[in-house]
Amino acid sequence: MHAGGFAHTPVMPAEVIDALQVKPGGVYADGTLGGGGHAGLILHAAQPGGTLYGIDRDPAALAAAGERLGHVPGFRAMHGNFHDVKALLAGVALDGGLLDLGVSSHQLDTPERGFSYHEEAPLDMRMDPTRGMTAAQWLAQVTEKEFAQALYDYADERWAARIAKVLMEMRAQQPLTTTGDLVALVDRAIPKAVRQRDQGHPARRTFQAVRIAVNDELQPLRQALEDWVSLLNPGGRLCVITFHSIEDRIVKRAFHAMQHPCVCPPQAPVCTCGRQPMGRVLFGGAVKPGKAETEDNPRARSAILRAVEKR
Repeated sequence: MHAGGFAHTPVMPAEVIDALQVKPGGVYADGTLGGGGHAGLILHAAQPGGTLYGIDRDPAALAAAGERLGHVPGFRAMHGNFHDVKALLAGVALDGGLLDLGVSSHQLDTPERGFSYHEEAPLDMRMDPTRGMTAAQWLAQVTEKEFAQALYDYADERWAARIAKVLMEMRAQQPLTTTGDLVALVDRAIPKAVRQRDQGHPARRTFQAVRIAVNDELQPLRQALEDWVSLLNPGGRLCVITFHSIEDRIVKRAFHAMQHPCVCPPQAPVCTCGRQPMGRVLFGGAVKPGKAETEDNPRARSAILRAVEKR
């Protein structure tokens, strides 16, 4: 653990440094700084003369990473959302970028942030607690149809319609204000026999869907990936680590489209759309953590690393 309780056990550290091909004097950006685990490794590998821009929505993350890395020349902390990288890094040409799309251990382990279904806490779930709607506010105004759709789209929740219906019933009595209320909602909606067969906690999918909706994590992701690649120098690389299939699907499709952008019909004899490839997909697709790492850090189990190189 480190500053402000931020754990910084970075996932697939060696694989990330290897994939980024970090070189001394290079310019890099970590769009999901967290406790600065990956950022520290990249920054040290880029010395002498290297620069690392560390972007995060969470002021607590910036404070923790600043405490760890503030003394290293070339470290630049920035408060913002990686979706806005074009504005944040206007005029900067990058040799490499990293996005680790998992919720930080610190956010999960700080009960009052409301990300965890294990602890009773206010329903907040904002990555950036200085702005936007809390989970409680979102649940108070979401329609039954929108909520069911979010559960289905963001968590593959089979009981989406039933959970959404029960939300309306519970909300009519009183607002949901705590993580315990949200767990109680899932318990009421999913039959006990089904809950007992669940591999993990039955509420984890609902918490994931609410978190993604509150932080608008997926809608702007595809455009953000293109924006990041547009800032790379030729030969520069973007690495993305995802932790669930919905995010991974978006990254996989976006990278594929960068390599194969042609939208002409398959039967067309020649390409007339004129779209040029933006990047080349690396490692033939995806890299997963090794057995030793997943035993050491169980949260790494679902991690998938993808990378693309700018043409």
